[in-house]
Amino acid sequence: MSITFDPLLSLSLIALLALAAVAFAGLGLYRRQRGMVLRTIALALLVGALINPVILNEEREPLSTIVAIAADRSQSQDVGDRKAQTDSAIDQLKTALGRFSGIETRVIDAGRDTGSDTPSTMLFSNLASELEDVPPSRIGAVISITDGQVHDIPRDNKLSGIDAPVHGLITGKPDEFDRRIEIVKAPRFGLVDQEQELTLRVIDDGVAQSAPAEVTVRVNGEVTNRMEATPGENRVARFRLPRAGNNILEISVAEIPGEVTPINNRVVQNIDGIRENLRVLLVSGEPHAGERAWRNLLKSDASVDLIHFTILRPPEKQDGTPINELSLIAFPTRELFVDKIKDFDLIIFDRYQHRGVLPILYYDNIAQYVKEGGALLLVSGPEHAGAESIAYTPLSTVLPAMPTGSMNEKAFFPRLSDLGNRHPVTRGLTGANTEPPHWGRWFRSVTVNPPEGNILMDGPDKSPLLVLNRNGEGRVAMLLSDQGWLWARGFEGGGPHVDLYRRIAHWLMKEPALEEEALTASSRGRDIEINRQTLGKQVPPASVRAPDGKTSEVTLTETEPGRFTGTFKTAATGLYEVRNGNFTTLVHVGAVDAPEFRQMVSTTEKLAPMARDSRGIVRRLDQGNGTVELPQILTVRGQVRVSDPDRMVIRMTDETELKGVTSLPLFAGFMGLGLLALAIGSTWWREGR
Repeated sequence: MSITFDPLLSLSLIALLALAAVAFAGLGLYRRQRGMVLRTIALALLVGALINPVILNEEREPLSTIVAIAADRSQSQDVGDRKAQTDSAIDQLKTALGRFSGIETRVIDAGRDTGSDTPSTMLFSNLASELEDVPPSRIGAVISITDGQVHDIPRDNKLSGIDAPVHGLITGKPDEFDRRIEIVKAPRFGLVDQEQELTLRVIDDGVAQSAPAEVTVRVNGEVTNRMEATPGENRVARFRLPRAGNNILEISVAEIPGEVTPINNRVVQNIDGIRENLRVLLVSGEPHAGERAWRNLLKSDASVDLIHFTILRPPEKQDGTPINELSLIAFPTRELFVDKIKDFDLIIFDRYQHRGVLPILYYDNIAQYVKEGGALLLVSGPEHAGAESIAYTPLSTVLPAMPTGSMNEKAFFPRLSDLGNRHPVTRGLTGANTEPPHWGRWFRSVTVNPPEGNILMDGPDKSPLLVLNRNGEGRVAMLLSDQGWLWARGFEGGGPHVDLYRRIAHWLMKEPALEEEALTASSRGRDIEINRQTLGKQVPPASVRAPDGKTSEVTLTETEPGRFTGTFKTAATGLYEVRNGNFTTLVHVGAVDAPEFRQMVSTTEKLAPMARDSRGIVRRLDQGNGTVELPQILTVRGQVRVSDPDRMVIRMTDETELKGVTSLPLFAGFMGLGLLALAIGSTWWREGR
């Protein structure tokens, strides 16, 4: 109850009247006038009536004490039976706290940092926002159920806006141990086919291991190195990057029987492969208009080192000019085709014919070079249909097509074949999707017998024009016309000669993006984009294996001829394996060094300082008997000054909620009127005596 005032007049006027009453009463008392005491009381009551005192009676209801249960739902909680322990502890806490009157529990699922590419256990970051509708004085305690690997503990061990004990209930087992591997130093990029190295370290948490552990190094899923590493010591691993562009380097260490999880037994590093300048040998059999188109294209590519020879004076050409008067460079056949042939990434024969420049044995060297992984391109003109064609040398063992000995000399539009519309070398060439194609005509081509390999472009009467084929470890391409230069000169509008020539050359040099049968996957935020290139008309669904071993299927849809794509939405960070038919690829989602997977052994040490400073406790749910056991609960009033090592202290709130107010004016109604009448009547009674 309380008393307040609701004046009937302004306070200044009441003050003047009160001063006048005091003066009048004081003067009368000083002169000892009869009945002055009663008059003074009557004046006081009159002034009191003007002030209008009111008695207020507030009806209040006690508010409940809020106990926040922060449940760790991060990925490390999916290990073993930690999730089951968490759920069991929440149920037991609800039951135990429900026995206390005035306690309200709030379960807050926290910890899973799903919006970040670098997942970590953010247990306390969103706690304040979840409790923003609760005054700090009503929060009795924060009980966190976690494995102890928390990454957002404040540096001062104080939770913003919360002044209550913080307790930690730790999931997992007290005798856990785990093996993990980490990359100490690794390159971000490296030269293709050159030896690279990185530094790694194997760490055994919770157990002392001195025996060396087996470490396996994989590049794009292929094992490239096996070695042994002593736990706790740095070890150097060597590897080679097989391709340009993104390469996934995976390093795994053998598991320890009984360890917490194998999820951190492997780490991943993305390394960009950079090619050294590609070495291309271009041999033109004679000067002609088309050789400049090839030369200009290859010279314009900064990543290509071009060596170009044009045969100007074959051995059979004798005109009596002394050799010492010729300003020509002798063709270094032995150096190019014996000593240094393996240094070239691509050999191009442009309208070349066998005229005694190369000994017959050297063609066998070139064929062997192809079978062992080299690349050969033949750009053919009329000489390929003649008796001196190089198709009649030992090079024939690697050529996909043999000439018939005749030329087809009539105007035609080069067209993509059905296969060419699907093959990445010719798919989407500008001007190909109209009839006739929106490019210029050519006027001759070499006729050949039915070829091996893939026919990507057709000449006149659907004869083969562009043929690609694999032979052994190498690749061979044949362009059965020498008139691509017409496109370069802009004849009848020209054509996409730059794209066509560049793609042929890059396919021969095994550019991954131009593989006709390939499976690739890339991460876009939390999504995995799957890309399947094939010459087939349909593909089966892709299989995606998550870091936890669960497998899902993704339907692939044809987005353009020869390209099928699909998207898989991920729920966890880590390395995913994508399969489709006989093809497998790897893709990593999120940061490769996510804090969530660095340490997986449950611990009481990280939360101990915060619990100590807030008068809370930290203890394990499993004390070694395999069951979940909660500590006792102790409720206290007022400030928590000491902690109980065996009980969770909950500070009970003294806050109340106002339900209603009852007001009673003292001078209102008959009671006020009676008091005034009694006072005035008393003065009359006294004067009448």
